[in-house]
Amino acid sequence: MRVAAGIFQIYVTLVGRVSMRRVNIRTMQKLISGLSQFQKSDYQHKQSLFAELAHGQSPHTLFITCSDSRIDPNLITRSDPGDIFVLRNAGNLIPRKGQASGEAATIEYAIKALKVQDIVVCGHSGCGAMNAVLQAGSCDELPAVAAWLQNTDGLTQRTLQRNGEQSPERMLELVIQENVRMQLENLEAMRCVADALSSDQVQLHGWAYDIGSGNVEMLDREQDAFVPLSEATFGEIDGSTSGYA
Repeated sequence: MRVAAGIFQIYVTLVGRVSMRRVNIRTMQKLISGLSQFQKSDYQHKQSLFAELAHGQSPHTLFITCSDSRIDPNLITRSDPGDIFVLRNAGNLIPRKGQASGEAATIEYAIKALKVQDIVVCGHSGCGAMNAVLQAGSCDELPAVAAWLQNTDGLTQRTLQRNGEQSPERMLELVIQENVRMQLENLEAMRCVADALSSDQVQLHGWAYDIGSGNVEMLDREQDAFVPLSEATFGEIDGSTSGYA
């Protein structure tokens, strides 16, 4: 702790030369203390792994999920650094075919350069982006968010067509699931993904993670329903698969 405290004091001194008013002392102290502990403990235990990763990466899975701070893809999958290539944004969205974006570039790189074998789209309970989709006008003061959520156009109508009217709480759960379906469709519409599916390079998976319980439901394509992961039928979503709408 003395080392961490010393590092933090140096940090405060350096930042103070710019403006101490911009620094949340307590928050930064926690981050720097954590970094110090990582360097002394976790890093030392996996030093050989980090030495290998210094020369490159070869992740087996592209994991697409929300930016929500309550989700830690490596933690919930017990994955090591280098195992999963993570793409995060508000609502775990994939812009529709033809739109240039960081998401499209990341997906293309994961498939063509990193040769990932699986792609997971993981929604989660209590998603703020999906709640905004359901509440018209909720993003009036957030124009960038409102523009981004245009990638979910038609989502509420799809959910109603599949499930009918529901309570607000249940409707949010169902929209989160339907959004996973929609984003899988958007993935399939991308040329690089379609080619990888047709050559059996990748499998697609749709997950819904419940923050409160830690449970995950998976989209079972044979049933076209979300089921507990332990009950899911594992199989690829290939180019002939349809029925997400």
